Amino acid sequence: MSTVVFSTERYGYLQRRLCEGADLEPGQLERRVFPDGEKYRRVLTDVSGRDVVLLGGTVDDEDTLELFDLACCLVRLGAHILTLAIPWFGYQTMEREVLRGEVVTAKTRARLLSSIPIAGSGNRAILVDLHSEGIAQYFSGNIRPVHLYAKPVVLPLIRSMAGGAPFVLAATDAGRAKWVESLANDLGVDAGFVFKRRIAGDRTEVTALAADVRGKHVVIYDDMIRTGGSLLGAARAFLEAGADRISAVCTHGVFPGSSLDRLQASGLLQSVGCTDTHPRAVQLTDRSFLRVESIAPLLLDALAPRGPAGLGG
Repeated sequence: MSTVVFSTERYGYLQRRLCEGADLEPGQLERRVFPDGEKYRRVLTDVSGRDVVLLGGTVDDEDTLELFDLACCLVRLGAHILTLAIPWFGYQTMEREVLRGEVVTAKTRARLLSSIPIAGSGNRAILVDLHSEGIAQYFSGNIRPVHLYAKPVVLPLIRSMAGGAPFVLAATDAGRAKWVESLANDLGVDAGFVFKRRIAGDRTEVTALAADVRGKHVVIYDDMIRTGGSLLGAARAFLEAGADRISAVCTHGVFPGSSLDRLQASGLLQSVGCTDTHPRAVQLTDRSFLRVESIAPLLLDALAPRGPAGLGG
C-alpha cells in the first residue's frame, strides 16, 4: 500500500505538491469549528498498518498543537511508521538560555512532539535547515530526528537569481559564514561576509566587510528572513562597497506583517527568493519581487525507500 500523507491546515499546499505525480495518497480530514472556537478534526482515511507522513510546521502555538493532536490520533488509529515532516520548526529565536529564567521554547516544543505515542514501527521527525543544528538534539525518547539540508533547492535558486552573470555569494553576518562558504564552494563563486555589532535590541551596525564586490552582483543568503533588518544592513554595506546590484535568497521566508513590502520599498534589493517551507511565503507568491521554489522534491527524495539518511524502509 502507498504511503498516506496528511497535513495541518496551513500546509495543505505542500501536501498537494508532494502527492502530485508521486505514489503517495493524500489523507483526508474533516475539519469544523464549534461556536466557542474549539476545533473538530476527524481522520477519514484508513491508516491501520500503513506508513503515514504528517506535514506541518510550528508556525505558531495553534499550528503546533494541531500537529500534535493529529499525530496522536494517527498513532492511535494504527499507523505503521509515523513521519512528522516539519519544514519550518519555529521558536528558533529561543533556542538557548542567555539570561537566567528564560524559557527555551525550541526545547520545550521538541519535548512536546517527542511525547507523541510511538507508532508500530517508530516515529521520526524531518527538520529542514535549522537555525541551530543543536535543536535536533532536543528531540528525545523514541522519536528519531533527521536534519535535512535544502541545498538541492537553494543552489539552483541562487544561480537563477544571479541570472547567469558572475556574482558573489554573501552572508548577513559572520555567524552564517561557514554555511555560506559551503554554498559558495558548491557554486564555484567567491564568498563575502559582513561583520557587525549589536547596538541595542534589534539594532545593529556594520563594522567591517570582507569581500571585493566592486561592479558585481551580490546574492545574500540567510537561512531565514523575518523582518529583514540584518539583510537591509548588509545590502546597504555591499552597495556602498561598490556592488552593482543585490539579490537575496533564504530557505525560510517568514515575512511577518509588511516586512516584504519594506524590503521591496527599500530599493536596495533587486529581488528575493525563498522556498515554500513557510506558508507565509506561499501567500505572497503573487509578487514578481518574490520567487518561491518548492521543497517537495527534497521531501520526496527523503521519503523514498533509499532516500538520504536512511529515511526509507
